[in-house]
Amino acid sequence: MMLCRNAHQVLPTVRRNPSLCPVLRHVHVHRPCLVAHPSRKSKLGARAALDSIAQELGTALKQAHPGPYYGSLFTTFVFIAGFKVLRKGLTVPGVLHSWFLGASIFAAFGAGGFGLVCMYFLFGTLVTKLKLEQKQKEGIAEARSGQRGPASVWGSGIAGVVCAWAAMLTGNFTFWQVGFVASFCSKLSDTVSSEVGKAYGKTTYLVTTFERVPRGTEGAVSLEGTLAGVGAAFAYAGLALAIGQVDAQGALLVAAAAIVANLFESYLGAVVQGRVGWLTNDLVNMIQISLAAALALAGKVLLVQ
Repeated sequence: MMLCRNAHQVLPTVRRNPSLCPVLRHVHVHRPCLVAHPSRKSKLGARAALDSIAQELGTALKQAHPGPYYGSLFTTFVFIAGFKVLRKGLTVPGVLHSWFLGASIFAAFGAGGFGLVCMYFLFGTLVTKLKLEQKQKEGIAEARSGQRGPASVWGSGIAGVVCAWAAMLTGNFTFWQVGFVASFCSKLSDTVSSEVGKAYGKTTYLVTTFERVPRGTEGAVSLEGTLAGVGAAFAYAGLALAIGQVDAQGALLVAAAAIVANLFESYLGAVVQGRVGWLTNDLVNMIQISLAAALALAGKVLLVQ
């Protein structure tokens, strides 16, 4: 005898009327059970995981001072999504080191602080490309076509990282935020003035004696580069003010500290750099951004008193 595929629907009728079929009344039919396919399970699990990550990122973005956990999570997500962009301005080791920098800044100063670092990276990379072929021919271009390694990352960000962790350890975020912004403002100002001067500077002078020297000479300044650097400092400070990282008073302190530290870096380059073997360009940059942060913080203390 052949049973139909809908036997589970027929059997109840047969059992109520045994005379219809004495054989079928003894047959036990299992009702079909619905079991999720393994692939469907994996898709549902992945979707749930993505939803959870999205909720975590949303929570992180809403906080002014998210902390190390959210800093690590957010920075990892951004770096995975934007790895190709990062590689245009950083070597692979540079990317790894900059991850710690980014995670620290986001942990302490939130999305606004992280955004300022991104703006520094983007504009700093773009300005490095100005007349790159001309600078390469003259031997004054950045190494690796402007790609920066770990030393350059710390030369740009060590002061900001120190300010970030000091803020988290002390809880005084508003105070340390000024130092953080000043350090990156100074580095961007330095990068802009240097690269614009090398690309467009008509006449360059040694900052100590005002003697005319070739473009790219350590400690050399030009009118074009200096004006571009000052403009970059005020623009960056204005951006920090617009997104709430500093107030109006803090923005002025940031711009002033950045300009002074930039000039000091030129002076240091003219007097010491090249004559002292261990004083590399990256170390000079660390000194410069640390000075900018210290000047801005000192100004904050004086104004509060």
